[in-house]
Amino acid sequence: MITVSDVSLHFADRKLFEDVNIKFAPGNCYGLIGANGAGKSTFLKVLSGDIKPSTGSVKLGPNERLATLKQNHFDFDDYTVMETVIMGHDELYKIMQEKDAIYMKPDFNEEDGLKAAELESKFGEMGGWEAEGEASQMLQGLNIPEELHQEKMSTLTAGQKIKVLLAQALFGKPDVLLLDEPTNGLDVDSIDWLEEFLINFENTVIVVSHDRYFLNKVCTYMADLDYGKIQLYAGNYDFWQQSSELAQQMKQDQNAKKEEKIKELQDFIARFSANASKSKQATSRKKMLDKITLDDIQPSSRRYPFIKFVPNRDIGNDLLQVKDLSVSIDGKQIFKNVNFILKKDDKVAFLAKNDTVTTALFRVLSGDLVPDSGTITWGVTTSQAYLPKDFSTMFNEETPIIDWLRQFAEKGEDDDTFLRGFLGRMLFSGDDVTKMVNVLSGGEKVRVMLSKMMLLKTNVLMMDDPTNHLDLESITSLNDGLIDYKGSILFASHDHQFIQTIANRLIYLTENGVVDRADTTYDEFRSNDQVEKQIAELDK
Repeated sequence: MITVSDVSLHFADRKLFEDVNIKFAPGNCYGLIGANGAGKSTFLKVLSGDIKPSTGSVKLGPNERLATLKQNHFDFDDYTVMETVIMGHDELYKIMQEKDAIYMKPDFNEEDGLKAAELESKFGEMGGWEAEGEASQMLQGLNIPEELHQEKMSTLTAGQKIKVLLAQALFGKPDVLLLDEPTNGLDVDSIDWLEEFLINFENTVIVVSHDRYFLNKVCTYMADLDYGKIQLYAGNYDFWQQSSELAQQMKQDQNAKKEEKIKELQDFIARFSANASKSKQATSRKKMLDKITLDDIQPSSRRYPFIKFVPNRDIGNDLLQVKDLSVSIDGKQIFKNVNFILKKDDKVAFLAKNDTVTTALFRVLSGDLVPDSGTITWGVTTSQAYLPKDFSTMFNEETPIIDWLRQFAEKGEDDDTFLRGFLGRMLFSGDDVTKMVNVLSGGEKVRVMLSKMMLLKTNVLMMDDPTNHLDLESITSLNDGLIDYKGSILFASHDHQFIQTIANRLIYLTENGVVDRADTTYDEFRSNDQVEKQIAELDK
């Protein structure tokens, strides 16, 4: 358990949160949510002791251990993978080092023997003899093969290092586990493994994530950082979002009968409670939801951007034909013999083991990269708008947002009045529209890029990892906007819910070809044994 008492954090120019009083109890996973800049990651640092609060205290239970997901993997380059994981249990690792140092002494004496025996006893009590086996299981669950476990961290790829640091945080059954964006950089199989680990974890977990599917799968409570306070809600992210929207509707709709709105909210709570997740926590979660009263649910201060793509014309019979496409970058083969034909109304999610593959395809389709061989043919009635994974070069100049966007507006939509209103709906209000594009945050730049794409009114949208940098509110708005879009979409994403709710066709790219499935959902695609066999054959 971790107890937060009267915690406040003030900086010179702002107050992040004030008078926070919460007990985070064992057996629960708490999803810490809040708008960008609300202070989620900062609150985790207060809980871990990395930041001292302005007032109040944070206390662990007696003899309890807290673990955090570290972000800088370069700190461990001189250690082996196995050492790095076991270092997650600091006391156990120190005992290992101390006893190994004693055994290495050339003048080992009786006193050393007694000290070594004492350390061996402590080592055994702390599960030291099972440590390497536990660490190895975790690493293999995260797709770090056994042959790498004794290699130096410096030899691993950046993606592999991220997985090792995650295993480090999880190692040794910590009493309190703090995870800041744990799914970043993970492949689908590793995310699945992490979800199952957290569902079955018996101690306390507090997690920050922009992955709605992940929050829905693992969380029993949402800890909502809003109005400078943190309030707990029983249930997962979907329950918090939908109940908060209903509460907001009740607050705003002054003409409706209050009794009708109350009945609507009560019915919603009952339905959600009945459909609680089938995970290990289902029974306890249902009990929590059954106890919710109307006073427990408050409207959120969150603001959602208005995202709506309207194509300027319908697509004819032909959308896109890709024939015998092969691409290499810096002499390395990325993929070859890629063939597919897309139809109008296709909303295609492109998947691959490595992001390099999907990004290379989008760069070719957009004309940014010349393939080694093959052809791409767009239908004559198509028009495309493209959101690349890396758009940093588009924002190098000191240009106000409103002027940067003006160049993409058609006549009649290029005046200040229209653009200010348009940007206001994308959460750039007042003087925000005169901010220079080169100083915008990652999330702000994505919202500006999405604004550009809306103004272009194309009938084909190409998006390479569009949820990257966005907060949960913007992801939700973009998700809804793409579901409603009447044109065709080609996209790559790591967001499970995004793919599941938008795509009606899945194309998995390998180095040697594609596996193409139309009229299927992401969940159906992933559970299809035949698809798995085809991918394995192409990966040989």
